[in-house]
Amino acid sequence: MQKQRIFLIVIDSLGVGYDESSKTYGDEGANTLSHIFKATEGKYRIPVLQSLGLCNLTSVLGNPSKDSFKAYITRLHEQSIGKDTMTGHWEICGVLTTEPFVTFTDSGFPQELIDELSRLSGHQFIGNYAASGTEIIKELGERQLKTKEMIIYTSADSVLQIAAHEELFGLDEIYRTCKIAREVTMKKKWRVGRVIARPFIGDSAANFTRTSNRHDYALDPTGKTILDDLKAVGYDVISIGKINDIFNTRGITKALHSTSSVEGMKQTIEVCNEDFNGLCFVNLVDFDAKWGHRRNPDGYARELVAFDELLKELLLKLKDDDILMITADHGNDPTWKGSDHTREMIPWLIYSKTFKDSKMLPEGNSFANIGATIADYFAIEKPPIGTSYKKYLI
Repeated sequence: MQKQRIFLIVIDSLGVGYDESSKTYGDEGANTLSHIFKATEGKYRIPVLQSLGLCNLTSVLGNPSKDSFKAYITRLHEQSIGKDTMTGHWEICGVLTTEPFVTFTDSGFPQELIDELSRLSGHQFIGNYAASGTEIIKELGERQLKTKEMIIYTSADSVLQIAAHEELFGLDEIYRTCKIAREVTMKKKWRVGRVIARPFIGDSAANFTRTSNRHDYALDPTGKTILDDLKAVGYDVISIGKINDIFNTRGITKALHSTSSVEGMKQTIEVCNEDFNGLCFVNLVDFDAKWGHRRNPDGYARELVAFDELLKELLLKLKDDDILMITADHGNDPTWKGSDHTREMIPWLIYSKTFKDSKMLPEGNSFANIGATIADYFAIEKPPIGTSYKKYLI
């Protein structure tokens, strides 16, 4: 088994522009990265990402493209149907999604589903509509403290979320209820991509705060991923952030929970100091959850600045033969209508101190090109979709 370390960092939702498929989703014109900096009038700087070539993939006001940059760069188009976190991550790792997950954005969950969940869990539920998680807690949290009804809600994504006061119910009970909800929603007609526990604390709408004890209950990937193959032959697969949830623990050898994207990057830097052999797979969710869905370009830009500063530290820690890949899983343009993800191309930056060249590579027709390239480096079975770009990386 050869010695190799690859760091794959997903900046959750950092799309770099619409493509032909975006029309189907009403997202023609979306461009998460470009519109963030346009909306903030180019006042923020991301010099490290700029030096790697990110700003050569789309216009980034205040951060012009470079004639010379340090990484191999390209844009990738999504093959799967959808624009979900799971869809994007699964495709990165070699699984094509052809049947979209069920959403309940417009109608809320059917009463039949709510009744079954109440019967099995012993709890009553309030809410049951698409909402911002922070807003629905403000609206219904005080009622919950009086009645002990759990808050159930959804969003533009394929999710069922349960918000419950951490001190009133206890984490074990919140998680138990979400596990039951996951079982209930295994039926095809209710098959959501994720059930999410959303614990919060506080004693009034003025100070309710969600805690870091979120937990996602996802579906198993619908096919074998490169993570499964890496683990099977003895490589380390270290997950940081919600990667472990997205893949429902499959193919993971070590999982680190993150309370924020900043902590996730600090954990990645710490892992860089460890002697491991395999893949460190990182998801930085705050870009999507805190800023994209809440349509906050200023917050998104500031989060990118914080990432850029920590990226500088990570680059210094990398060993000579380490490979760093930076990408996304979909878009979430904070200047776009609604609060949904946006169907966009994703960036792919590939860097190593040993590379003798750096340039723009051909655009890829699948996110799975990432997984195929990783599989090539580790000499494991190539996934059924995707094309390896290893031949370009010299």
